[in-house]
Amino acid sequence: MLVNTKEILTKAQKEKYTVAAFNVYSLETVQAAIRVAEQENQPVIIALGERYFPTVDVEGFSALVKAMAEKSPVPIALHLDHAYEKESIIRAIRCGFTSVMFDGSAYDIEENIRRTKEIVEIAHMAGVSVEAEIGSLAKGEFSDEEEGDGTLTDPQSAKDFVLETGVDFLAAAIGTVHGMYKGEPKIDLPLLERIQQAVDVPLVLHGGSGTPDTVIKQAVQLGICKINVNTEVSMAAVSYLQNSFENKHMVHLSTVMAEMQQSMEPVMTKFVRLFANK
Repeated sequence: MLVNTKEILTKAQKEKYTVAAFNVYSLETVQAAIRVAEQENQPVIIALGERYFPTVDVEGFSALVKAMAEKSPVPIALHLDHAYEKESIIRAIRCGFTSVMFDGSAYDIEENIRRTKEIVEIAHMAGVSVEAEIGSLAKGEFSDEEEGDGTLTDPQSAKDFVLETGVDFLAAAIGTVHGMYKGEPKIDLPLLERIQQAVDVPLVLHGGSGTPDTVIKQAVQLGICKINVNTEVSMAAVSYLQNSFENKHMVHLSTVMAEMQQSMEPVMTKFVRLFANK
């Protein structure tokens, strides 16, 4: 069933578990995410980044996910990830996304508030929930995200930001990275606790790939309700493709795509089980 992302995260916040938001860019990634969610009987967020708009037909993609969600017994949300342009957000809202993320983290806090507030007003008129971010993530290895400066989220700024913008959930920067860590992760869990005490909306953690399981479990207890996962899933698929082409004779594309999907599912299953906090 297709549901509003806020509905999924409000329940997660109340019951202290986390929902996986899998970044997707193809039929196989969508099918893998939904299949794992159904097998584990857990909700899932299908997230399409603005950076994939040049290669993914947004309206067709939305129709595909909505059709698959209607057949599914588990709650499924459709989320626009890391959008920087108002036009992209309006496009996603018009074709049925249930939440959007405006990333104004590159601006100073006043400008971020001004721009985010405008997006919140637009999205809420359509019944769509909004994620925003203050602070930013550095770029690790094997990531296709934009480079951030790694500025951590200030709890007081987070409180002011949420109150002034009316945002529905907030991405907190506590030291995770987009992609895989280049060295030992330095994640500030005490900072997360202070942020959680300062705001009452569900908190989001970007950079799930490579983050130690023990850290994730603690983050769930400290109020993280949504964790974005991209790179580890991508690495599993690319690794399968590399091995397949090195070790096999010519095979049909349909076989390659089906097996690539199967290679992603164990990675997604690992995260869904970890986030469920059971």
